[in-house]
Amino acid sequence: MASYDVIIIGAGPGGYVSAIRCAQLGLKTAIVEGRETLGGTCLNVGCIPSKALLHATHSLHEAEHNFAKMGLKGKSPSVDWDQMKAYKDDVIGQNTGGVEFLMKKNKIDWLKGWASIPEAGKVKVGDDVHETKNIVIASGSVPSALPGVEVDNDKGIVVDSTGALELPKIPKKMVVIGAGVIGLELGSVYARLGSEVTVVEYMDAVCPGMDKDVQRTFKRILEKQGLNFIMGAAVQGVETTKTKGKVKYALKKKPDEEQTLDADVVLVATGRKPYAEGLGLDALGIKMTERGQIATDAHWATNVKGIYAIGDVIEGPMLAHKAEDEGMAVAEVIAGKHGHVNYGVIPGVVYTTPEVANVGATEDALKAEGRKIKVGKFNFMGNGRAKAVHQGDGFVKLIVDGETDRILGASIIGPAAGDLIHEICVAMEFGASAEDLALTCHAHPTYSEAVREAALACGDGAIHS
Repeated sequence: MASYDVIIIGAGPGGYVSAIRCAQLGLKTAIVEGRETLGGTCLNVGCIPSKALLHATHSLHEAEHNFAKMGLKGKSPSVDWDQMKAYKDDVIGQNTGGVEFLMKKNKIDWLKGWASIPEAGKVKVGDDVHETKNIVIASGSVPSALPGVEVDNDKGIVVDSTGALELPKIPKKMVVIGAGVIGLELGSVYARLGSEVTVVEYMDAVCPGMDKDVQRTFKRILEKQGLNFIMGAAVQGVETTKTKGKVKYALKKKPDEEQTLDADVVLVATGRKPYAEGLGLDALGIKMTERGQIATDAHWATNVKGIYAIGDVIEGPMLAHKAEDEGMAVAEVIAGKHGHVNYGVIPGVVYTTPEVANVGATEDALKAEGRKIKVGKFNFMGNGRAKAVHQGDGFVKLIVDGETDRILGASIIGPAAGDLIHEICVAMEFGASAEDLALTCHAHPTYSEAVREAALACGDGAIHS
């Protein structure tokens, strides 16, 4: 039995970042992880492997559709699916190996196995009970289930995001249930690989909660790329044979008419839910929210002294970088310092082509509050660099206070949107105005000029539109 200042349960982005920060602050730290590799869902079966496949299939799309226009002639590459998955696995290995190196470098003990908390100040892993002054629960989330739909990744017909990364072959027909981030990213991967992809969504717009202009443009672009959409549809169940699936659904406007879709693979992408099974939270008396999250205060503390929680298992967006911020902040709190997370400036990104990114409030949300706002918008068709790389679709939309010009939110759909959004995040952290962005010199030719132009559009008007 060992004794620690902090034991962190879960080695995803929130957990491992928190462990490193704890160690940097001089705390004796251990991390508990039952997987064979560190990095959690994100590195093993989430963000990182999906980005590898998105990159590979985007390159294929470029070869098939744009190379000839650029004078790159010849036969388009054929797809070796096993090799593509091997590339993905290599990317995972490099990243998880990197995290393991960081644990050793920072002298953090990896307690291999699954944790439970018999009482405050103790963490049980296997047969060993370890003492600790503080516990941080960073146990993450798992894919949400859908009533009437049984996921079996091993069978490879009805799969969740984990199974979709490991399909034995590229399906001819794929049905994606859910038009959120995961569904659209993986749906676009398989559409580029030649699958006929149909997305079934209960809501009337893709990526619920995003800016309406972005939703409309995004759906139109994805349709142009070959994805089919059935909106306002409630899935009632999935029937399977040995090799096929049949999705049963009804449109909200015709609830009594059952309709079906045949598919080789059905991807259930209806979101994620917090995961804290086996920890013994009930016996400890830890308070939970109505949605099954661990309830925490402003310092990420639970109602049981010495036990904290961060990441997907608590309230807020289920994003790796949100968990990382909380992981660093809770380490500061435990070390007696001030932990900080600005929940109003957490960007969200969809890594399709084009990328979609947002931060802060949407136009509709601010109008609903009765706020006086100004909107500056600039289309990438006016950006020389974007047009040169066949990515002139999309726009930057900046929303600012109508009186003070302070930036309140932004949405971007276009090339490198996930990187461009951070200029706006930094500006918001500093309380900057649109004019501050507009008066900042941006290199030419870059995608970032579109951000400046949107800022100019909040004043006297953009230059190139």
